[in-house]
Amino acid sequence: MHSRAALHLTVDAQYCSPYAMSVYVALQEKQLPFTLATLDLDHGANHAPAYAASSLTARVPALQHGDFVLSESSAITEYLDELFPAPALYPQSAQDKARARQIQAWLRSDLLPLRQERDTLVVFYRPVRQPLSDSGQRAAHKLLRVAEQLLLPGRDSLFGEWSIVDVDLALMLNRLRLNGDPMPQRLADYAARQWQRPSVQQWLQLARPALA
Repeated sequence: MHSRAALHLTVDAQYCSPYAMSVYVALQEKQLPFTLATLDLDHGANHAPAYAASSLTARVPALQHGDFVLSESSAITEYLDELFPAPALYPQSAQDKARARQIQAWLRSDLLPLRQERDTLVVFYRPVRQPLSDSGQRAAHKLLRVAEQLLLPGRDSLFGEWSIVDVDLALMLNRLRLNGDPMPQRLADYAARQWQRPSVQQWLQLARPALA
C-alpha cells in the first residue's frame, strides 16, 4: 500500500462512538488529510451489504486507505502508527507499548454495566439522572482503581508523553465526570485536560444531530 493513497474514515452519524473518536483523533494528531463519512447506525446502515463486506465486521469506524479497508479502532491506530511513524500514537518501549495495547483491549471489552448506564450520549449530549446500579458501581470502582494505578502522581499522561490511550481512558472516565458521578479529583483533572487537547476538541466541535 502506497502511504500517499487517499484516507477515508467512516464513523457514526451522531459522532458518539468512542472508537470512531479514537481514530479521528489519531488522524488529526498525525496531521493526515482524510475525508469523513457517516453511517446512521440506528437505521442499520452499517449492515448494508457493500459496507458490511468491505469492513468485514459491519462496524464503525472503518478506514479506507486506497483499496484497503480496515475496521476495529485499535487495529486502525496501530496500522496508522506503523505506516506514518511520526508523531507516535503509542509509547516507544516494548513494555509501555504492550501496556498501552492492554489498556485499549480492556476498555473495549470490560466495564459493560458502566458503558450501558453511562453511555456516550452522556459524554456528547447530556447527563442522565439514574444512579448507577450495583453492577455499574462495581464497574466504576474498577475503572477508577485501575486508572489511579496507571496514572502516576504528577503526570499529565499515562506514559510520560501523550498517547492515543490517554484519549481512550479519558473518554471512559468522562462517562462519570461529565455526569457528575463521584471520582478522585486527580482523575477528573486528568480527564478534563485530555478533553482540551486540540485534536479532541475538533471531534467535540463536530455538528451533531439533535436527539429524537
